[in-house]
Amino acid sequence: MAIRAGRRALVTGGAGFIGSHLVDALLAAGWSVRVLDDFSSGREANLAQARDRIELLRGDLADPEVAAAAVADVEVVFHQGAVPSVPRSLEEPIRTNRVNVDGTLQILEASRRAGVRRVVYAASSSAYGDTEVLPKVETMPADPLSPYALQKYAGEVYCRLYHRLYGLETVALRYFNVFGPRQDPRSTYAAVVPRFAVACLRGEPPTIHGDGEQSRDFTYVGDAVRANLAAADAPKAPGLVFNVAGGRRVTLNALLATIQQIVGSRVTPIHGPARPGDVRHSQADLTRARTLLEWEPSVSLEEGLRRTVESLRADGGAA
Repeated sequence: MAIRAGRRALVTGGAGFIGSHLVDALLAAGWSVRVLDDFSSGREANLAQARDRIELLRGDLADPEVAAAAVADVEVVFHQGAVPSVPRSLEEPIRTNRVNVDGTLQILEASRRAGVRRVVYAASSSAYGDTEVLPKVETMPADPLSPYALQKYAGEVYCRLYHRLYGLETVALRYFNVFGPRQDPRSTYAAVVPRFAVACLRGEPPTIHGDGEQSRDFTYVGDAVRANLAAADAPKAPGLVFNVAGGRRVTLNALLATIQQIVGSRVTPIHGPARPGDVRHSQADLTRARTLLEWEPSVSLEEGLRRTVESLRADGGAA
């Protein structure tokens, strides 16, 4: 289908976990939506409810011709496309660099040439590294500990440069451990929430890498989507980076205990070796997002985990 008149958006990685939720929210808000995805990790099922209302392009966002076609006649690009995995970046640094860095540069350059108004970039809290100071504030120096963290930070810097040098409005959102329905629990590189939830639903012992006392600031996917929508129009946001998080930290041991309580599981976890590239503690300061995006999280960790467990049960994730 051709993209319709009105507000027009491109969502790269729109068949993925966060991207597909963003597609739903944009459609609900009256936007015309184009999705670019190569389906290396995105799933057709994630777009089932929206398929007849979007324009879908299948292709490699690092291909300049694909990028140019994707951004044509678009007002705002929501750049979610990436290989979002620290372990995979350790195993495949060149491939992940091509997607996460080269792909971002291609989208920025295509957007500049096409006259796109604003690019909202999915950045990562992993850019902070393992600094001891908490909470993490956007003005802290970056200290990436993995190829993935470095790649996502490089994308941030490119965004900032494209704003300074070319006047392209760019906003980078540093996601902190986004979770929720549609997050794939089956992958070797699956995130901790779906892994824990599926293990508990199956009555299998979940694996915790390390002692479990490392802490994370978890963000419900609906809150991350609302931050993207706010970033698309906030007048003082261009050129800046914003933390997007739940605003509190919880240890992995406490996270598992909460999931066990929701599921009704008493399975004892297995502790494996700590993973290289993982940070010890993470928590976001949300002052900038509250002030300039007029955004703050609205879904508690407990409520988000309940919704995630219910979704996994409904779609057979525990089978």
